[in-house]
Amino acid sequence: MSFRKVVRQSKFRHVFGQPVKNDQCYEDIRVSRVTWDSTFCAVNPKFLAVIVEASGGGAFLVLPLSKTGRIDKAYPTVCGHTGPVLDIDWCPHNDEVIASGSEDCTVMVWQIPENGLTSPLTEPVVVLEGHTKRVGIIAWHPTARNVLLSAGCDNVVLIWNVGTAEELYRLDSLHPDLIYNVSWNRNGSLFCSACKDKSVRIIDPRRGTLMAEREKAHEGARPMRAIFLADGKVFTTGFSRMSERQLALWDPENLEEPMALQELDSSNGALLPFYDPDTSVVYVCGKGDSSIRYFEITEEPPYIHFLNTFTSKEPQRGMGSMPKRGLEVSKCEIARFYKLHERKCEPIVMTVPRKSDLFQDDLYPDTAGPEAALEAEEWVSGRDADPLLISLREAYVPSKQRDLKISRRNVLSDSRPTMALGSSRLGAPAATTTAADATPSGSLTRAGEAGKLEEVMQELRALRALVKEQGERICRLEEQLGRMENGDA
Repeated sequence: MSFRKVVRQSKFRHVFGQPVKNDQCYEDIRVSRVTWDSTFCAVNPKFLAVIVEASGGGAFLVLPLSKTGRIDKAYPTVCGHTGPVLDIDWCPHNDEVIASGSEDCTVMVWQIPENGLTSPLTEPVVVLEGHTKRVGIIAWHPTARNVLLSAGCDNVVLIWNVGTAEELYRLDSLHPDLIYNVSWNRNGSLFCSACKDKSVRIIDPRRGTLMAEREKAHEGARPMRAIFLADGKVFTTGFSRMSERQLALWDPENLEEPMALQELDSSNGALLPFYDPDTSVVYVCGKGDSSIRYFEITEEPPYIHFLNTFTSKEPQRGMGSMPKRGLEVSKCEIARFYKLHERKCEPIVMTVPRKSDLFQDDLYPDTAGPEAALEAEEWVSGRDADPLLISLREAYVPSKQRDLKISRRNVLSDSRPTMALGSSRLGAPAATTTAADATPSGSLTRAGEAGKLEEVMQELRALRALVKEQGERICRLEEQLGRMENGDA
C-alpha cells in the first residue's frame, strides 16, 4: 500500500512575486491619508493613477507608466474636487478616461491627454450630481460603453450614462447601512454588494430588484468585500465573530451555506480581493499588511486552494492591479500589482516560471479587450453581452482613442435605443456598428475577409464624400473672404 502524498496539479503552484528595481518605482508620492477602505490606486496599460494628499480639496496623480523615479512635488494633478477623493476607476473601454468619487458628494469623469498631464486638470468632462453624502465607490460597467455605477455614504447606488450625463437608475431602498463595495458580474447584468449590516446582496440594477441576499455572510463587525467570479459565484472576504479574517465562496443559487470557508489570521486590516477571470486566481491584499496571498478557485472541493504568499517588509497603504492586456506575456507575467507605500508606489510582478520562450497558450487565453460589447442604450433596453475578447499572442494595438463628448439627452425618453451615437461614444472608432460588433466575441478573429473588405470600402467612400464636401465648403469660404477683402460684400 502506497502512502505517497498526492500533490494537487496546478500550473500556478509555483507562481512567485517579485518587486521591481528601485529605479522602476514611483518615488516621493504623498499617498492620501483619508480614512476610507479604498485601493487608492488605479492602473491601465497607459497610466497609473494614485489618490494623493491635497490642501483645500481633493486630488489624484496621473502618471504615464514610463515616468518612473522621483516625481516632482510640482507635478500637475487632477484637482477639480472640493473634498478629498475617495475612489478612482479607469474606464475599461478608453485608457484616457477616468472617473473619481469624492467627499464633495460628486462623481467626476476626466479625459487625460494622450501623453499625460502638463498642467493641473481642473475641468472634468462631466460632473454627475445625485448623491447627498460622500461618494466612496466607483465602478465602470464591464461591457456597456459609458455606463458607470457610483455608491455613496447615503446608502444609495446610482447608475449613470456618462455620455449623456443622465442618471439611469437610482437604487435607494436596497441597502439600510453603509455600502462597503460593489462588483459587477462578467456581463454586467447583475452586481453584488457588501454592506455594513453584514449582508451580501445580488441585485439586478435595471429592474431595481434584490435577486438574492445572505445575512451575516461574515459575523464580524469589521468591513467585508464581495466580488463576482466569471462563473457567477461570489467570493467574499470578512471577519469572524472572534475577529479572524476569513475567505468564503458562495453559490448565488443557494446562499444558505458557503461552498468553502477559510480562516486566515487575526490581523485587523480589511482584505481587498483582486480576481483574474482568465486564470481563476484570486489575490488577497490586506490594508496595512506587508503580504499578498493568492488562491486558485476550482470547480471541485475544496474550491479555494492556497497557492503562495508574497511577502515584503513595508506595509501597503493601497493597491492597484494591471488589466491582463497590459502585462508582458513574453516574461510569463500573469499579474502586476502597484503597491502604495507612504511615499512611493512599487510595482510587483507575478510570474509563472517557464523555460520556453514561446507564447504560453495555457497562461493566456483570450482576454477582455478595450472595445465595448454594447452601447449604453442597448444595455438599458435589456440586452446583455459578454466582454469582447482579444488574443494576447500578437501585440494588441487598440483603436485610436477619441475624446469623450457629452450629449445632453435623456435616453430614457426614447422608445428604442439607437445603435451608435458619435457624440456619446467613449473611445469608439469613427465607423458605425460593423459586422465584427455583431459576431460573438470568440469569433472576432475569424471574421470573413470579404466582410472586412466591404467594411473598409464603405469607410473609404464615406471619407471621400466628406473630403469632397469639405473641399467645396473651403472654396465657398475663400470666395466670401475674397469678396469681403475687396469690399464687394
